Amino acid sequence: MKKLSIGIAAIAAGVMGLSMTAQAYEVGDMILRVGAATVDPKEDSDAVKLNGSKVSSLDVSADSNTQVGITGTYIFAPHWGIELLAATPFEHDVDLNSNGDKFIKLGSIKHLPPTLSVQYYFAEATSKFQPYVGLGLNYTTFFDESLTSEAKAAGFSHLQLDDSFGLAVEAGLDYMIDDHWTLNASVWKIDINTTATADLGANRVKVDYELDPLVYMVGIGYKF
Repeated sequence: MKKLSIGIAAIAAGVMGLSMTAQAYEVGDMILRVGAATVDPKEDSDAVKLNGSKVSSLDVSADSNTQVGITGTYIFAPHWGIELLAATPFEHDVDLNSNGDKFIKLGSIKHLPPTLSVQYYFAEATSKFQPYVGLGLNYTTFFDESLTSEAKAAGFSHLQLDDSFGLAVEAGLDYMIDDHWTLNASVWKIDINTTATADLGANRVKVDYELDPLVYMVGIGYKF
């Protein structure tokens, strides 16, 4: 009976060991994560320029927005992965401010910020907790820029924002629920710089705008 008990204990330990190994982030694994992603602008707007001359009392700002975020990671070496961040289009209201206070709601914009990052996973492959950091390149494309009726009544037309390239840094944590499913929380700091232009009657309005958002995402993941 004692030998049988020892044998059963050894088999159980072996099964547990296999289970922990199965939870590993191994070379060739792919992790798909889906969740709620919030873009929270930490903007720095230059003064608005009217026909090239600065109007120091005027600048712009944008609000935050939450959409569905999706990331896909491929583990290409022990501790190393490459990740693509995507999302449904983010939409922000843009205000024209005078001396720091809202002057008019200028319009709304949409953008997509795909980001490709190289990640480093700190923990051993068998750990249920997988903290990681990443460094990558972001491309943000703006579209569907539209002016409010208030802005149009003030004489504004033809709002447009330039696309942006910039660096991105990331930190995140996966918690392995079982061999395939994970809980995930992650944050990115993304360098997004754009130039917004619009017409004001016969005049050209232009402003250099650093969106530079923090992007937060909480969701679930599946390891293939």
